[in-house]
Amino acid sequence: MGIIREPKGVDFIIQSPPLTDEERKEISDFIKMRKLQRKAEKETLNKNKTRAPKTPIKA
Repeated sequence: MGIIREPKGVDFIIQSPPLTDEERKEISDFIKMRKLQRKAEKETLNKNKTRAPKTPIKA
């Protein structure tokens, strides 16, 4: 798959329709939920993480 180049004199402009209030709220709620999930996952990983004991270096 290659890069799509604009022909000379042609501009590809993509405009999406504005979001409705309901769509904006759904996106906001999803972002909040995902942040909480990732925070919980991170805390779980940190809680389960164990450190290996330091071993003395033999000379």
